[in-house]
Amino acid sequence: MVSKELRAGECVALPTETVYGLAANALDEQAARKIFDIKGRPLIDPLIVHVLDRTNAEKIAVVSAKAQLLMENFWPGPLTLVLPRLPKVPDLITSGLDSVAVRAPAHTLFRQVLEKSQLCLAAPSANPFGYISPTRAEHVSENLGTSLGYVLDGGPCQHGVESTIVDLSDDDVKILRPGPIQAKALETILGTEVKVALQHMPNKGKALKAAGTLARHYSPKTSCYLVKKFSRTGDDGARVWCQRPNSDQLESSEFNGHQYWLSESGSPEEMMSHLYDLLHRLDQSGAEWIEFEDPGDSPQLLTLKDRLKRACFQG
Repeated sequence: MVSKELRAGECVALPTETVYGLAANALDEQAARKIFDIKGRPLIDPLIVHVLDRTNAEKIAVVSAKAQLLMENFWPGPLTLVLPRLPKVPDLITSGLDSVAVRAPAHTLFRQVLEKSQLCLAAPSANPFGYISPTRAEHVSENLGTSLGYVLDGGPCQHGVESTIVDLSDDDVKILRPGPIQAKALETILGTEVKVALQHMPNKGKALKAAGTLARHYSPKTSCYLVKKFSRTGDDGARVWCQRPNSDQLESSEFNGHQYWLSESGSPEEMMSHLYDLLHRLDQSGAEWIEFEDPGDSPQLLTLKDRLKRACFQG
């Protein structure tokens, strides 16, 4: 039924190992436009096209030797490659740019849909534009409501944050959006430097090179702040620690509100997998504000820091 809906030009919410995606036929411009309409997404923000494998990627993009190496080692998985596009890809998908973002998801249900439908699927996060990405099927239903006929429930997402986006459209290799796969892992495979070129772009009408690079993104409706030291007091807010604090830390302040943490052990992977789910819960909790502990600047926490900076951006 899901594949039939997609072939008919409809949108369907599907689980991936990163976040839930709002999928439509990427080569059907009318179908893809529904994604923008449902999400309220600006046309300057290109879509990632999801394919089954390298063979299908070669139908829409120019796959270089570097891209082939990364596909062989990280596909299927949370790695998106920005490659020179082929003419058959609609301008709507790429925001008029000469490049297209492609990835092969690892989630079994999404791969089954790709195989059965024989489509390339555009699938940005299944949420209103700029809001917290969904990591559970109920997040999709709560925030997109009756806009969708089908939400395929695949359980909680494994990684809980969006894919790493790597730009291979010119000579340099650049990470445009951090994700579960880090620069060091890419460098090991490529044998060359991978630059981290994170963008925090204002929404001024210029086409973005990659999705998820606006300064404010992945944001709750509740006001939130990224702080090196908690400062707000009272019982009307929430504090979020990266790692579970000890009892002295919890009891040493005058704070009377709720306190949460992203990880029991300090695992970066656990922090990232819990972030969006906690943001959804806090946004429905009635808290008037949220303070997030700054995770610091270690490479292992680059992705978490990036998402928190965008969620808490006040500009």
